[in-house]
Amino acid sequence: MQAITQHIQKNQDQRITFAEFMDLALYHPQFGYYSTRDSIIGPQGDFVTSPHMGHDFGEVVAEQFVDMWETLGRPARFDLVEMGAGQGLVAEDAIAHIQSHYPDCFATLNYIIVEKSAALKAEQQKRLSHWNDRGISVSWQSLDAIAPNTIIGCAFSNELIDAFPVHWVELHPQTLQGTELKGTELKSQKRQSQKLQEVYVVYNENGFASQLGELSTPKLESYFQQINIDFSQYSDGYRTEVNLAALDWIQQITDKLDRGYLLTIDYGYTAERYYSPARREGTLQCYYRHAHHNDPFIYVGEQDITAHVNFTALERKGDELGLQTLGFTQQGLFLMALGLGDRLGAIASPSAQSSEKATAQNIQSIMMRRDALQQLISPMGLGNFGVLIQSKGLSQKEIARPLKGLTIPPMA
Repeated sequence: MQAITQHIQKNQDQRITFAEFMDLALYHPQFGYYSTRDSIIGPQGDFVTSPHMGHDFGEVVAEQFVDMWETLGRPARFDLVEMGAGQGLVAEDAIAHIQSHYPDCFATLNYIIVEKSAALKAEQQKRLSHWNDRGISVSWQSLDAIAPNTIIGCAFSNELIDAFPVHWVELHPQTLQGTELKGTELKSQKRQSQKLQEVYVVYNENGFASQLGELSTPKLESYFQQINIDFSQYSDGYRTEVNLAALDWIQQITDKLDRGYLLTIDYGYTAERYYSPARREGTLQCYYRHAHHNDPFIYVGEQDITAHVNFTALERKGDELGLQTLGFTQQGLFLMALGLGDRLGAIASPSAQSSEKATAQNIQSIMMRRDALQQLISPMGLGNFGVLIQSKGLSQKEIARPLKGLTIPPMA
């Protein structure tokens, strides 16, 4: 992409951090992946997300929103702030479910979408603007435009943080010169330790390439100190990612939240699993036409680039900012606790099926829906996503009330 090449050439060192490269490749207003393509998500795009499995995901998550509204004492205005709303599927399904089943909660809804992609924002507005004629407010705002300490409700995201630009770092040995006292003599001693270096992006006759250099910011080393990762015994060439943008993001959200919850759903691990010595190539993946690979320097601007989420870093940063972690679970368990198991049971019930004609079309529809629900909870796929719930401004009584999605789910 010429825009990235020019950005590199304008830089004094003729290089940029991988985080800068990823940000331009995904979000450049004219040429970025999320800015230029209308159908990047779903069966016709490069990847599918939980909402594409049918209406159930948004409807079941809506049960958690209503539970939060109840816990907060049924406030007269309940803010739902969705960050990175994709095609607006979760919003459409959740709002419709709340309208049908919880009219009192529906009457209080104030739905705010924070969306960086102009193409996705246009699709969301086309799908969701009709709700403004049905008694609730649906609006689009930037995070900066939301006043501090004004959100009363829940700020949430689904598969957002994995698309934040990440720094790329590598470990390589360095020789340290020291001295030790032996008897009455000072003797020099050499020892090796692992040094954290940053992967930069350069441009040459062969295209984009990586180049090692000193760390661009001391925040990268302090990041690993905060999550208690010691690289002293890791192998040479170990490469991984650091999502500093996620820490800035959670601080922004915390500043806007007055009383309520932060719900984060994404694929990722705890720090111990994320930075396992065995995961020496990191988690960076690229998605192009439903195929994935690990080369970010091809199909630039035409492919998605993602990295898994370090949930431990989000928890630690939240603790530092005054958030309280209420629970961390898997998406499969979360959705089952919210009633997805009942939906599976209803599909399997002979009495439920006997009410419809046993046509081939009906049977196929039932099988497809059952398969979609199974995908949402499969421990080998979407069901293994992490669900982190944090809170701010809650009383001890409100904190003590178990959230429905964090309870032990019933068996289907």
